[in-house]
Amino acid sequence: MSGIVSPSTADIASALKQRATMRLRALSDDALHAYLADALYQERRRVERGKAEDDGQPAYIALLDEAARAIRADRGRMQRAVLALVGHYVAEIHNRFSERTYNFATRFLPGALTRLLTAAQPTQLLGADFDPASRLMVQGPLEQLRALSQNHTLLIAPTHLSNLDSPLIGYGLYAANLPPCIYGAGLNLFTNPAMSFFMSRLGAYTVDRRKSHGLYKDTLKDYSVESFRRGAHSLFFPGGTRSRSGLIETKLKKGLLGTPIQAWQENLAAGKKDGEILVVPCTLTFALVLEAETLIEDALAEAGKSRYIITDDEFSEARTVASFARRVLSLDASTYIRFGAPLDLLGNPVDAEGRSRGPDGEPIDRTEYVTDRDGNVIRDDQRDRVYTARLASAIAAAYKKDNIALSTHVAGFVTWELLKAQWPRLDTFQLAVLRPEERRLERAAVLAGIDRAIAGIRRRAEAGEIREALPEGGAEGLLEDALFRFSGYHKRTALRQLGEELEVGPRLSLYYGNRLRGYGLEKEILA
Repeated sequence: MSGIVSPSTADIASALKQRATMRLRALSDDALHAYLADALYQERRRVERGKAEDDGQPAYIALLDEAARAIRADRGRMQRAVLALVGHYVAEIHNRFSERTYNFATRFLPGALTRLLTAAQPTQLLGADFDPASRLMVQGPLEQLRALSQNHTLLIAPTHLSNLDSPLIGYGLYAANLPPCIYGAGLNLFTNPAMSFFMSRLGAYTVDRRKSHGLYKDTLKDYSVESFRRGAHSLFFPGGTRSRSGLIETKLKKGLLGTPIQAWQENLAAGKKDGEILVVPCTLTFALVLEAETLIEDALAEAGKSRYIITDDEFSEARTVASFARRVLSLDASTYIRFGAPLDLLGNPVDAEGRSRGPDGEPIDRTEYVTDRDGNVIRDDQRDRVYTARLASAIAAAYKKDNIALSTHVAGFVTWELLKAQWPRLDTFQLAVLRPEERRLERAAVLAGIDRAIAGIRRRAEAGEIREALPEGGAEGLLEDALFRFSGYHKRTALRQLGEELEVGPRLSLYYGNRLRGYGLEKEILA
């Protein structure tokens, strides 16, 4: 299990159609009609509103027309219409990973990453010998993970902040000498030619989040189950979409997260001894986030409650990506990729051999959770939902412990808390729209708050509750570092010095400071 198992499109389509057929058999005629009708209704509405090239493909329109005729016909015709749509979605989703292409690509990966991040102005690189890898810190129990990857299938489960996450994690896997993973990438990401080139050769498969009906979601889940069953190391973001607020994800989406549990049980039932799957939480930490301004605006807006995908953020502009790359990659240690301690599919820690361990380190036979006394696998959807929830909680706890506090997070957290104290009757949105003269703080007060924050973070780091990579020089050193990192990148002010005062950009202060929410630092800042 050292690489990606990549079946042909026809092979994976056949497997997924078999899974869909089994699902359809369990549906009554009325339920099958509703299942197909929902897909048809939502897709026709989407096609009518959409501007994407694939929306008007004659072949897909013909499939929808046949589905419309099928829902007025017998059960057999409805089933055939569903399976035809499954086949179309598989062809859209599946990307055949090539080991040969991957090996070729990774020989030039640092240069490819540079070209990706500076695509708009390739002549303005930071020097002929500049290596972006020197700015990316890859951490964690890497030796253990390398050993486990030889006889286990790994699910890498990262936090999600930016559209740059996928290629950066891809690089992190390569730099750590871990095997490549398949991963779902939103269709909108492929509109950036450089990004599309990079991802399509490093295991990405396409996820169209505009398709929200059950038939498409079931096809994605079946694709994930089948991939795990075949031993493909996988990566997906349990939080779903990017964190709009900058907060570490605490409520994870459990749909795809349940697919490795299903695959593991199917492998057990089939007697596959090499069907074990382990989960590796992965925490990404950035000093600066490319799309921070758009994301926090979306989080503050009422529309942010329902929007699932942003199509017009900073990432869509190649020049902005290039500017961000030159800014961030010129800084020291500005991006951290931390692979966490591996877990089994029930959220238990595992030892060096991948054996499950209980709270006190006692060995656990995880197969007993899903089998009877005779070792036969017992399918129980309700039980598996409980196990998935346990796994989600364990991943979220790992994110919190492996989060790395940086200077921009501390500066944002402290200045937001001080603004709240200065304007105690204003709510979050009212604070976010303060005029420049209303959002100034005494530099001395900010330094005092930073000093208390540093002390609180380091106490928690010693207790294993968080990690930190704060600069030397105490509060003064941290503030200067944050000012330097913020300066000249964001269009809006993040933090600016004006004599003995600091002008705070409330939105960005909130966004970056949110990275430190949940640790109980608020009261200490104002002590």
